[in-house]
Amino acid sequence: MSTQGQAFEQAFHDEQAVWLQWGAYEAAVLPAVGANLIAFRDKVNGYTILREPSAGEMDAFRANPGVHGIPVLFPPNRYEDGTFTWNGRTYTFPVNEAKTGNHLHGFFHTAAWNVEDFGTNKTESYVSLKISIDETHDIYKYLPHRFTIKLRYSLNDTGLLQHVSVHNEGTDAMPCMLAFHTAVNAPFAPNSTSEDYRFTLTTGNRWELSDRMLPTGSYQTLLPEEEAMKSEGLNPFWASMDNHYTSEPQNGRNAMELTDTRNNVTLVYDVGTGYKQWMIWNNGNTPGFFCPEPQLNLVNAPNVDLPDEQKGFVSLEPGGIWEETSRLYLKKA
Repeated sequence: MSTQGQAFEQAFHDEQAVWLQWGAYEAAVLPAVGANLIAFRDKVNGYTILREPSAGEMDAFRANPGVHGIPVLFPPNRYEDGTFTWNGRTYTFPVNEAKTGNHLHGFFHTAAWNVEDFGTNKTESYVSLKISIDETHDIYKYLPHRFTIKLRYSLNDTGLLQHVSVHNEGTDAMPCMLAFHTAVNAPFAPNSTSEDYRFTLTTGNRWELSDRMLPTGSYQTLLPEEEAMKSEGLNPFWASMDNHYTSEPQNGRNAMELTDTRNNVTLVYDVGTGYKQWMIWNNGNTPGFFCPEPQLNLVNAPNVDLPDEQKGFVSLEPGGIWEETSRLYLKKA
């Protein structure tokens, strides 16, 4: 039987965190920095699964928290000229990516979230967080709807479980567009190098992107390496990737699997079939970490003239709830 877990408040460097522990695993989440799950570790083997900022990087991390841990993106990725019109309403976001003239990544990965509860029971240690938007919140001027996003992380012998939900508490429909910019270390083991790693991803078609990194609405031909990504796998740093794909679950699962061939261990990131798209980014082919990003909707979805189902675009009705779960865990390769 596993050692009983723990859940407690303690600093992560200089930022207040809620820590979860269970058996070999530990994790930490930062409520004031976008509810970012900033750490997931296997203490017995010394594995650091997610990219964590060092103590000296904390100010830079707070200024740009998108490439460490598991940031929440809502709406995710890029929106042309920072605007779109949907359901008779025009939404206008700040243009915060000068080189493309787009809005990038939404508002929730930098916002403060509230801790609802944390603790342990017979089966897990857990933390629940939420952020509620109404007329009094700064985000309301960009997303003028009353809604709550909740995140629950739990830890036990089977690894880390994430549950996310979006609840429309208003009187009109709202666009539900969500992703996680998950930053995975490669290597995650202290005795390995990036060359020891191979990954697979349940991708389907690759979206063609314009020079502004926006989907044209067409697909492009997959390279042989991209075909290999679906089956036998390849190194995460085979080429520079800032690529957008449809998801194509295999055997009922929508997942990225990263194998350390030196230690014969595989990290599984099973994101659930509700995520209809993937982004994958490897920081200009810089070994060390990469981001397999489960995404509900196509980049710039409201501005792309395609059926909602194909785009993964969700119109959330008044009182409606959209939710999904994801898991991160280790297994023998």
